[in-house]
Parts: sequence; C-alpha cells; structure tokens
Amino acid sequence: MKAPEWIETSRLILRKPSIDDAVAVFTCYASIPAVTNYLSWPTHTNLIDTRQFLEFAEEAWHRWPAGPYLIESRISGELLGSTGIDFETPYRAATGYVLAKEAWGYGYATESVNAMIEIAPTLGIQRLEALCHHQHTASAHVLAKCSFILEGILHRHTVFPNLSVSDAQDVMCFARVFD
Repeated sequence: MKAPEWIETSRLILRKPSIDDAVAVFTCYASIPAVTNYLSWPTHTNLIDTRQFLEFAEEAWHRWPAGPYLIESRISGELLGSTGIDFETPYRAATGYVLAKEAWGYGYATESVNAMIEIAPTLGIQRLEALCHHQHTASAHVLAKCSFILEGILHRHTVFPNLSVSDAQDVMCFARVFD
C-alpha cells in the first residue's frame, strides 16, 4: 500500500515534495544553520544541494510506500518545514522533522510527527524509530509527547555535520511499535 501524497491535519498540509519546491525548501529551512544544527545532513549551501534532496525524495517515494513530506500551513499555504518516513526495511522505518525557525514553538512538530505515526501501521510498519542528538532536549520532548518510548542512548552513533565536532555523537533512540 502507498501512503497518501497529501495529508491534512488540523493546521497543516503534509505533501509529497517536487523539484519545483527547491527554492522554497532552500530559503525556508535547508540553508539556515540555526535550523540544521542538529540534523544528520549538511546545511545546504546552494540549490544543487536542495535539488539533490528532492531527487532523493522522489526516489524514496518510488522505491517505498512513502518518503519525505513538506509541511505547509493550511491557512496561509506557507512552507514550514518537512517530515516523512524513511524506510529501512519493509517493516521498520524512521521519522523526524525539521521546521523553519519562525515555526518553532507552535506545536507543528508534534502535529506532523503524529501524522506520520497515524499512517505508519497502514504501510506495514511495525517499528517506527526516531533519533535525536543527546543534547537536543526540544526534539526529545516532542517525541515523548508523541508517545515514543526512549529505548536508550546509542553511543558514537551519528555524525552531525553542522556541529563543530567531527566525531560521531551520542543519540537518544526513541521508538513506537505497532501490532
């Protein structure tokens, strides 16, 4: 089964991205260091980086039942960030989010992650994971609000290319399991 390419929540529209979104994604969040600080991908320095992400998104949607979604305001249509489902196997996937700085603190992260939780079991996902840097308490709080269980710390797990350290960092491993 394929995920819907368009999901509406109470305040958001989550939609499959297209190559035409490159400028908006780049200027909204992908090129902003304060936004990408705790992400596992480098801050985009040009539109080529953003187009490569959008090509990756298209391939994910082609290969798997779902992929990245862009997050937009239902009221204004303004791009706020992105979320999605990243399949590792047909039954195990990861989720997360990134929001423009102007969208922080309004509950959009919780709302978008809950939308991913809602569709996950319909896609055959039995385990949905989310990782966050061990010092990123705001993301840990969002995941806890979404009823993810903190399973533990994965030591020296992920390189965060936008931090000033080059070593792999510890991450908190959260998960939801579905029957």
